[in-house]
Amino acid sequence: MEETDEPRLDFSNTETAFSHKSDRELRKTYWLFKFMNKPNVVSVGNFLGNLAAKFPFHLFDPIIRETIFYQFCGGTSLLECQKVVDKLYAKNALTILDFGVEARETEDDFNHTLEENLRAIEFAASNPNVPGISTKLTGYVPFSVLEKLHAGDSLNAHDQIAWERLEERFVSLCNRAMELGVSLFIDAEESWIQNPIDQLVDKYMVLYNKEKPIIYNTYQMYRNGRLDYLKASFEDAQSKNYILGAKIVRGAYMDKERIRAKEKGYEDPILANKLLTDQQYDDSIRFCVNHHEQISICNSSHNKASTLLQTELMAQKGIPNDHPFLNFCQLLGMSDNLTFNLASKAYCVAKYVPYGPVREIIPYLTRRAKENTSLTGDMSRELELLHTEMLRRGLLNN
Repeated sequence: MEETDEPRLDFSNTETAFSHKSDRELRKTYWLFKFMNKPNVVSVGNFLGNLAAKFPFHLFDPIIRETIFYQFCGGTSLLECQKVVDKLYAKNALTILDFGVEARETEDDFNHTLEENLRAIEFAASNPNVPGISTKLTGYVPFSVLEKLHAGDSLNAHDQIAWERLEERFVSLCNRAMELGVSLFIDAEESWIQNPIDQLVDKYMVLYNKEKPIIYNTYQMYRNGRLDYLKASFEDAQSKNYILGAKIVRGAYMDKERIRAKEKGYEDPILANKLLTDQQYDDSIRFCVNHHEQISICNSSHNKASTLLQTELMAQKGIPNDHPFLNFCQLLGMSDNLTFNLASKAYCVAKYVPYGPVREIIPYLTRRAKENTSLTGDMSRELELLHTEMLRRGLLNN
């Protein structure tokens, strides 16, 4: 392959990374990350937990709103998200919406989640800068039902009805998404409920991804064997003539996975160390880029090396930066150095923008933030970039 003359992306360019922030916004973000970087506040998750434990909700709510919520969330509603969507698009970055309410177990809750995500699909269809939404299937069915199916246990009549209702809800989402041309990203979840999720997503990807990628499954590359599963999914797509939608992540449940495996005495499903995870992740990116005509990927990494790898592979193959099947995504409020430097070079890059009522979105924020602090670095990386930009703008003395 011939190398192109295009220079490597400079992800240390903080002027581009934070060009969307005013001086006031930059200061606020800097001091927030500086606080979260303290030794006794080692992660966003701990930060949230500490506040929740110390303050009653009527005090806790405004504190969260004015600190962490608007750093990492688009708002409490779709309407409130519009300002964030517009601000991102002004810098050539797209938006993937994610209704962040989790841990629901009643039929009313499941129906509410469905209605909210149908509205999100319609909102996305009316915004050319919102190509898709993300959702978790545990938002539509009891966790225990998926757990039984994964274990191969028989479902009782009540559970069988719940599973059938999940499938009905999922089809409703897929139908609306296909009708309106909006992509639907299905989150991966715990390994002990993942098989039925994979099976359901695979079943309908065959039907809905014939002409364009509507449905995306998520592949957690910190798990043993997920590259093999990605390759098997591709073989299925080839044999059945559909486009594989693949969102590639490292993973968000490592501590929980290892604790459960030890307690129940089965083999740890997580790769032994970060190096092996990085290798499997990068191999998955190589595989997808090599087969980009039939795989549409979303490289959802906050890892600079894995992001740079995809751009270099694209350059080596002469693939245009804005190829619609080769996408990138990072969480709102994190890794702006990746998002906006990619956007400045016309790559297809988006921010995942969670939204929902403040109190109800805290579990989502905790889980999502841990994914990016435990596997790809910590708050110090973000703080260093912010510090550099504060100095560049003359907002700090040293």
